Amino acid sequence: MRTFLLFALAGLIAQLVDGSLGMAYGVTSTSVLLAAGTAPAVASASVHLAEVGTTLASGASHWRFGNVDWRVVGILALPGAIGAMVGAYVLVNLTENAEPYMALVLLLLGVYVLLRFSSRAVAERVVSGPRPGGKFLGPLGLVAGFLDASGGGGWGPVATSSLLASGRLEPRKVVGSVDTSEFVVALAASIGFLVALSSAEIDVTVVLALMIGGVIAAPFAAYIVRLLPARVLGTAAGGLIILTNARTFLNGIDVASTVVTIVLLVLAVLWVVAIVVAVRTARRERALHEPAVVEEDGTPAAQA
Repeated sequence: MRTFLLFALAGLIAQLVDGSLGMAYGVTSTSVLLAAGTAPAVASASVHLAEVGTTLASGASHWRFGNVDWRVVGILALPGAIGAMVGAYVLVNLTENAEPYMALVLLLLGVYVLLRFSSRAVAERVVSGPRPGGKFLGPLGLVAGFLDASGGGGWGPVATSSLLASGRLEPRKVVGSVDTSEFVVALAASIGFLVALSSAEIDVTVVLALMIGGVIAAPFAAYIVRLLPARVLGTAAGGLIILTNARTFLNGIDVASTVVTIVLLVLAVLWVVAIVVAVRTARRERALHEPAVVEEDGTPAAQA
């Protein structure tokens, strides 16, 4: 029972992060399973089976709060499903991967996203241009789905960070649309793993614990993303991408654990500073655009 509650708590925390920022359920949950000694392919399979339930709940919650662009979901989901099935096959049958190099690319993209939303110099309107189309979303879904299944996580970091970086969709709708389309990706990856692996290798108790924790957290995460200003949400997402992939990259190139810890602490401090700047800037922008309070005679309240 204690093990079940621990994995349920891991699923709850992972979904709060994923549902509010559009990424990291897989990364967080897979890390917990690997730390517990689970084989990489079995860990990814367990997480994706749990995600079938959590992404369904998350998608429904985001839809309820108006965070979903269904056109984006429709174009992104199918290529993502194809990539996920291929990624599941690769993870089960191959041992080598380019994880450090992929993590470096995501790290740099995370820096761009964080600077884009936290900087004082960012234009007031952070969404510009037409909504992303098939030429952008198709390849993005294919790559993100493949990385998600083969790496135990990656759909959110790749899809969310790329859509945020494009600046062509509101951050809350980026998060909602990516989370909603992830249901199809998780389902496809699960089918791929069940075909390639023996079902006896997967611990149903762990899957249920992760799923229950995530389902409980989904509505709260969807509500959080609706309340956060775009600038703050983008900054939080960018920092999360950086921290997640900096750790993966440094460990992948065998950097000493002490150095990894110091680097992550420095990045965490810088992330907090960036969020503080983003919050203050968002408050200032909101104050500038709030209608002035006037008295009945039409004079400003401050002058009455």
